[in-house]
Amino acid sequence: MDVELQILKHLARDAHPTVAIVDEYCAEYQDIFKEVRNYECFKYLHLGIISPIKRKSLPEIAKVVSINSAQSLHHFLANSDWSVNKLKQRRLRRLKKVLNGNAITVVIDETGDRKKGKKTDYVARQYLGSIGKIDNGNVCSKCVWSLL
Repeated sequence: MDVELQILKHLARDAHPTVAIVDEYCAEYQDIFKEVRNYECFKYLHLGIISPIKRKSLPEIAKVVSINSAQSLHHFLANSDWSVNKLKQRRLRRLKKVLNGNAITVVIDETGDRKKGKKTDYVARQYLGSIGKIDNGNVCSKCVWSLL
Protein backbone atom coordinates (compact mmCIF):
# COMPACT_ATOMS: atom_id res chain seq x y z
CA MET A 1 0.00 0.00 0.00
CA ASP A 2 1.42 3.42 -0.87
CA VAL A 3 1.86 6.20 1.67
CA GLU A 4 -1.07 8.26 0.37
CA LEU A 5 -3.50 5.38 0.92
CA GLN A 6 -2.11 4.77 4.41
CA ILE A 7 -2.63 8.44 5.29
CA LEU A 8 -6.18 8.44 3.90
CA LYS A 9 -6.97 5.31 5.87
CA HIS A 10 -6.21 7.10 9.16
CA LEU A 11 -7.84 10.48 8.48
CA ALA A 12 -10.95 11.36 10.45
CA ARG A 13 -14.04 9.93 8.75
CA ASP A 14 -17.54 8.81 9.54
CA ALA A 15 -18.10 5.20 10.53
CA HIS A 16 -19.38 2.86 7.86
CA PRO A 17 -23.13 2.32 8.26
CA THR A 18 -24.46 -1.14 9.14
CA VAL A 19 -28.17 -1.80 9.78
CA ALA A 20 -30.36 1.03 11.06
CA ILE A 21 -31.22 -0.57 14.42
CA VAL A 22 -27.54 -1.36 15.18
CA ASP A 23 -26.40 2.12 14.08
CA GLU A 24 -29.08 3.78 16.23
CA TYR A 25 -28.27 1.70 19.32
CA CYS A 26 -24.50 2.03 18.99
CA ALA A 27 -24.65 5.80 18.32
CA GLU A 28 -25.32 6.34 22.03
CA TYR A 29 -21.86 4.91 22.78
CA GLN A 30 -19.87 6.48 19.93
CA ASP A 31 -18.07 9.09 22.05
CA ILE A 32 -16.52 6.31 24.18
CA PHE A 33 -14.34 5.30 21.22
CA LYS A 34 -11.45 7.59 20.23
CA GLU A 35 -10.93 5.93 16.85
CA VAL A 36 -13.58 5.33 14.22
CA ARG A 37 -12.19 1.84 13.57
CA ASN A 38 -12.89 0.84 17.18
CA TYR A 39 -16.42 2.21 16.93
CA GLU A 40 -16.93 0.23 13.71
CA CYS A 41 -15.75 -2.96 15.42
CA PHE A 42 -18.21 -2.25 18.25
CA LYS A 43 -20.99 -2.01 15.66
CA TYR A 44 -19.78 -5.10 13.77
CA LEU A 45 -19.86 -7.18 16.97
CA HIS A 46 -23.44 -6.11 17.65
CA LEU A 47 -24.40 -6.89 14.06
CA GLY A 48 -22.75 -10.31 14.31
CA ILE A 49 -24.48 -11.13 17.59
CA ILE A 50 -27.94 -10.51 16.13
CA SER A 51 -27.12 -12.19 12.81
CA PRO A 52 -28.63 -15.62 12.12
CA ILE A 53 -25.29 -17.43 12.19
CA LYS A 54 -24.93 -20.68 14.08
CA ARG A 55 -21.60 -19.87 15.75
CA LYS A 56 -21.02 -16.43 17.22
CA SER A 57 -17.21 -16.65 17.25
CA LEU A 58 -15.07 -13.74 16.04
CA PRO A 59 -14.08 -15.52 12.79
CA GLU A 60 -17.73 -16.24 11.99
CA ILE A 61 -18.82 -12.70 12.86
CA ALA A 62 -16.03 -11.32 10.66
CA LYS A 63 -17.32 -13.38 7.73
CA VAL A 64 -20.95 -12.31 8.15
CA VAL A 65 -20.08 -8.59 8.43
CA SER A 66 -17.65 -8.82 5.48
CA ILE A 67 -14.38 -8.14 7.30
CA ASN A 68 -11.31 -9.80 5.78
CA SER A 69 -10.01 -11.05 9.11
CA ALA A 70 -11.24 -11.51 12.66
CA GLN A 71 -7.96 -10.01 13.86
CA SER A 72 -9.40 -6.47 13.93
CA LEU A 73 -12.30 -7.65 16.12
CA HIS A 74 -9.89 -9.48 18.42
CA HIS A 75 -7.64 -6.40 18.66
CA PHE A 76 -10.69 -4.28 19.48
CA LEU A 77 -11.62 -6.56 22.39
CA ALA A 78 -8.11 -7.28 23.66
CA ASN A 79 -5.95 -4.20 23.05
CA SER A 80 -7.79 -1.10 21.89
CA ASP A 81 -8.02 2.04 23.99
CA TRP A 82 -11.59 2.42 25.28
CA SER A 83 -13.17 2.16 28.70
CA VAL A 84 -15.24 -0.93 29.42
CA ASN A 85 -16.39 0.72 32.65
CA LYS A 86 -17.74 3.77 30.79
CA LEU A 87 -19.60 1.45 28.44
CA LYS A 88 -21.07 -0.55 31.34
CA GLN A 89 -22.11 2.60 33.22
CA ARG A 90 -23.81 4.07 30.18
CA ARG A 91 -25.58 0.79 29.36
CA LEU A 92 -26.84 0.49 32.97
CA ARG A 93 -28.03 4.12 32.95
CA ARG A 94 -29.93 3.44 29.73
CA LEU A 95 -31.46 0.24 31.14
CA LYS A 96 -32.58 2.04 34.33
CA LYS A 97 -34.21 4.72 32.20
CA VAL A 98 -36.07 2.11 30.13
CA LEU A 99 -37.20 0.20 33.24
CA ASN A 100 -38.51 3.39 34.83
CA GLY A 101 -38.44 1.92 38.35
CA ASN A 102 -40.26 -1.33 37.46
CA ALA A 103 -39.13 -4.56 39.16
CA ILE A 104 -37.50 -7.20 36.97
CA THR A 105 -36.41 -10.83 37.11
CA VAL A 106 -32.84 -11.58 36.02
CA VAL A 107 -31.69 -15.04 34.92
CA ILE A 108 -27.98 -15.76 34.50
CA ASP A 109 -26.94 -18.93 32.72
CA GLU A 110 -23.45 -20.27 32.14
CA THR A 111 -23.23 -23.27 29.86
CA GLY A 112 -20.10 -25.30 29.19
CA ASP A 113 -19.91 -27.68 26.27
CA ARG A 114 -17.26 -30.36 25.93
CA LYS A 115 -15.41 -30.07 22.61
CA LYS A 116 -13.04 -32.48 20.95
CA GLY A 117 -11.01 -31.97 17.81
CA LYS A 118 -9.45 -28.83 16.40
CA LYS A 119 -12.20 -27.22 14.31
CA THR A 120 -14.07 -25.25 16.98
CA ASP A 121 -12.80 -21.74 17.76
CA TYR A 122 -11.68 -20.79 21.28
CA VAL A 123 -11.68 -24.24 22.83
CA ALA A 124 -9.62 -24.38 26.02
CA ARG A 125 -9.16 -26.51 29.12
CA GLN A 126 -11.56 -25.01 31.62
CA TYR A 127 -14.18 -25.95 34.18
CA LEU A 128 -17.37 -27.20 32.51
CA GLY A 129 -20.33 -27.19 34.89
CA SER A 130 -22.32 -29.54 32.65
CA ILE A 131 -19.85 -32.35 33.36
CA GLY A 132 -18.54 -31.11 36.70
CA LYS A 133 -14.84 -31.09 35.87
CA ILE A 134 -12.05 -29.45 33.87
CA ASP A 135 -11.96 -30.55 30.23
CA ASN A 136 -11.60 -29.13 26.71
CA GLY A 137 -14.62 -27.01 25.95
CA ASN A 138 -16.33 -23.69 25.34
CA VAL A 139 -18.16 -21.74 28.02
CA CYS A 140 -20.93 -19.27 27.23
CA SER A 141 -22.53 -16.92 29.76
CA LYS A 142 -25.94 -15.39 29.12
CA CYS A 143 -28.08 -12.95 31.05
CA VAL A 144 -31.73 -12.25 30.30
CA TRP A 145 -34.26 -10.11 32.12
CA SER A 146 -37.99 -9.67 32.10
CA LEU A 147 -40.44 -7.26 33.65
CA LEU A 148 -42.48 -8.81 36.45
